[in-house]
Amino acid sequence: MKLTFKKLALGTLLGLVAFSAQSAQVTLKAVSAFAKNSYFDQRFENFVKKFNEEGKGILQIQMLGGPESMPPFEVGNALRAGVIDLANTTGVFLANLLPEALALSFSTTPMATLRANGGDALLDNIMREKANIVWLGRVHDGLKFHIYTNKKPENFSFKDMKLRSVPVYRSFFQSLGALPLQVPPGEVYTALERGVVDGYGWPSVGIFDLGWQEKTKYRIEPGFYNVEDSLYMNQDKYKKLDETQRAFLTAQVRQLEELFVQDQKAVEREKTRLVEAGIEIISLPPDLAAKFIATANEAGWKAIDQASPKYAAQLRKAFGAQ
Repeated sequence: MKLTFKKLALGTLLGLVAFSAQSAQVTLKAVSAFAKNSYFDQRFENFVKKFNEEGKGILQIQMLGGPESMPPFEVGNALRAGVIDLANTTGVFLANLLPEALALSFSTTPMATLRANGGDALLDNIMREKANIVWLGRVHDGLKFHIYTNKKPENFSFKDMKLRSVPVYRSFFQSLGALPLQVPPGEVYTALERGVVDGYGWPSVGIFDLGWQEKTKYRIEPGFYNVEDSLYMNQDKYKKLDETQRAFLTAQVRQLEELFVQDQKAVEREKTRLVEAGIEIISLPPDLAAKFIATANEAGWKAIDQASPKYAAQLRKAFGAQ
């Protein structure tokens, strides 16, 4: 009888140990704000594959989909509420909740410097406090935004041009005298086709992924700001991870920074492809180009000053406002 009890107890203990080991693995529900196989989704898809291969028994990511599963401007609220755990998105799409996140686009300060000067911790703490969101790190870095149009700006003026916009450069477009319109990426092609917009703001890469080159005739140089695509996480879920899981997550995100050099190579390839597709690159004269960049920087940081007076000065100092 004692032997039977001991066997039963041992079996129960082994079962509990096995259950404990099995339950230690946590799965994170994730979405991407960018269309599948597009430039800003590809690196995340590769990240998820590598993450799941190396994170067996620790952490896994379950992809729920892209914009077809959740509109980009709804991702922030879904993260905050815990509807999803992880998102590949941009602070541009979170600006209604966190205008401070736009500092990531206005700054050219490298990630290593932001960690050293406390900038990353500052912004992460703001996000946690205001929106229950953790900023894990960037997916891409060093890309610029550009203005693309289907009609040539006369005398290099954008006055009264209808430009598709998002919060990160809405104030800048207004400063140029343009009329910014918020149009979801999935509707831009039709908006160009029907004359709803005369052009749009978009990064140095990616228009071929969306077919917009068919309705685009010009790209304006210079580029402005620093295109930001990051990984964001629900804070409640993050807090539930143990030390091993958090360390694994951090290490995986840090490894993405080793890929930033690929972004610059992509910029050169894209520019060549644009010219081959018949899109004219219009370079502003040096004096106008300098004014263009200065206007962009002034408008961007002014928007943060107005939307976040509590943190604006700290963000300017850490992120190196130009």
